[in-house]
Amino acid sequence: MDIPIWIWVAFVGFVLGMLALDLGVFHRDAHEVTFKEAAIWSVVWIGLALAFNVGLYFWQGSQFALEFLTGYVIEKSLSVDNIFVFVLIFSYFQVPAKYQHRVLFWGVLGALIMRAVMIFAGAALLERFHWIIYVFGAFLVYTGIKMATQGERKLDPDNSPLVKLVKKIFPFSKDYHGDKFFFRDSMGKLIATPLFLVLILVEATDLVFAVDSIPAIFAVTTNTFIVFTSNVFAILGLRSLYFVLAGVVDKFYYLKYGLAVVLTFVGIKMLLIAVGIKIPVMVSLGFIAFVLTVAVILSLRRAKRLEMQPQVQIQ
Repeated sequence: MDIPIWIWVAFVGFVLGMLALDLGVFHRDAHEVTFKEAAIWSVVWIGLALAFNVGLYFWQGSQFALEFLTGYVIEKSLSVDNIFVFVLIFSYFQVPAKYQHRVLFWGVLGALIMRAVMIFAGAALLERFHWIIYVFGAFLVYTGIKMATQGERKLDPDNSPLVKLVKKIFPFSKDYHGDKFFFRDSMGKLIATPLFLVLILVEATDLVFAVDSIPAIFAVTTNTFIVFTSNVFAILGLRSLYFVLAGVVDKFYYLKYGLAVVLTFVGIKMLLIAVGIKIPVMVSLGFIAFVLTVAVILSLRRAKRLEMQPQVQIQ
C-alpha cells in the first residue's frame, strides 16, 4: 500500500484543523464539559473514524479497511484504560472540572506526536529486523497477564521520580491560576501551576499505555498508514470519551480483565507467526469484539446487582 505524500499531508492537516476548531472555537473559553456535549463529540469522532474506514474500503479494498477497523477497535478499547488513570490524577490534584478539557487537549496533542514517533520507529525496526515482532508478542503476553493479576491501581504522585524531577526544574505554586500552566509572579519570575504538573502526568500515562497499544496494532498490520490513522482517530476521541465515562468508569469492573485477554491474544497471535500460523484479521476482530462485549455486559450486571443490595447504616 504505497500512500502518496499528499495523502499524508492532507490527513495531518485535517487532524490539526479539527484540533484548532475544537480549542479555538468550541472550547475557547474554559467551561465544564457536560455529558451531552461530550456525547455529541464522541459520536462525531467515532463517525469520522467510520467514514474514513468506508473511504478506505472504496479506495484500497476490504482487507485494508478491515485492518483499520480492527486496529481502531483495539486502540479505542485500550484507551479506555487511560481514563481510569485520568480520573485518579484529576481527583488527586482536585482539578476543577472546567480546566480538565484544556489539560486533555494538550495531552492529546503531545500523545499524537509521541505515538507518531513510536509508530514510525516501530515500523522501521520491523522492516529491518523481522524477529522484533516476536519480542512484541512476548511483551504483550506478559503485559496481559500482569494486567489481569495486578491489584487495584494506586496513585502516589508525591513519591513519583518524574514529579520530583519536574519540581526540581520548575518552581511551582500551590494554587491554580485559572487555566494557565505558567504565570509570572510580582518579581517577573516564571512559575508553574499544578495544572502543568497534571499535564506532565497525563502525558506520561499515555506514553506508558502507548508502549502496550502500539505493538498490539502491529499484530494486525505492519502498514504504517493504517497503524498511524487508527491510532490518531482513537486518541482524538479520548477527551470526549473521558467526559462521557468519567462518572461511571468504576462500574466497568471486568473491563480490565477483558483488555488483559485482548492483549494476551494479540501477543499469542504474533508469536504464532514463528510456526507459520497466521490468524485472519476477521477472526481477530470477532474475538476482540466478543471479549470486550462480554466484559462490558458482566460489568454492568455486577454494577446493577450491587445497586440493588440493601444499604446498611451503622448508627
